[in-house]
Amino acid sequence: MRLVHLDASLVVINKPSGLHSVPAKPPGPQDCAEARVRAVFPEARSVHRLDRDTSGLMVYARSALAQRHLGWQFERRQVSKGYVARVAGCVAGEAGRIDLPLACDWPNRPRQMVCRERGRAALTDWRVIAREADATRLALAPHTGRSHQLRVHCLALGHPILGDPLYGDRAPGDAALGPRLQLHAERIGFRHPIGGAHVSFEVPTPF
Repeated sequence: MRLVHLDASLVVINKPSGLHSVPAKPPGPQDCAEARVRAVFPEARSVHRLDRDTSGLMVYARSALAQRHLGWQFERRQVSKGYVARVAGCVAGEAGRIDLPLACDWPNRPRQMVCRERGRAALTDWRVIAREADATRLALAPHTGRSHQLRVHCLALGHPILGDPLYGDRAPGDAALGPRLQLHAERIGFRHPIGGAHVSFEVPTPF
């Protein structure tokens, strides 16, 4: 885990793949990004999460005021987020939008699924960055923050994210897929809780 930015209101880190954002339910693993950040900055407060297997930028608030301000921006979809994913196969077209509601697949938790009857609205823009022989690299911009949104939307597109243990065709570690989920939170932008100036952070994609 690497520190990306620190000021009086914010802690921004680059979370590695395989690390939980928050403690798992006991007796699961208690080591997580939140615990590691609080070991150094005890006042840090969680604002959002990433899936365990997703790497990339996470933001923590250093006061109740900053947490409320950032939480308000997330709730009102005023935070811009950019992800990079490598997906299976050759994606047709160069860009598009996925507008499919998502709900928990209760018999198969923690899996989520597209459900038009009881699902919550979920919207993702995608754009092709590069093409490989058997894979496509996509830039993903979620406008909502549903659980597993990008993973399920890519699956619905017909191109699951490589290395995905829940939604992929093969188990993680398969040499053809790579050793990890190929999804990275590369960029995040929002208004700073003190002063309101727009700030953005970016970390390179490690795959």
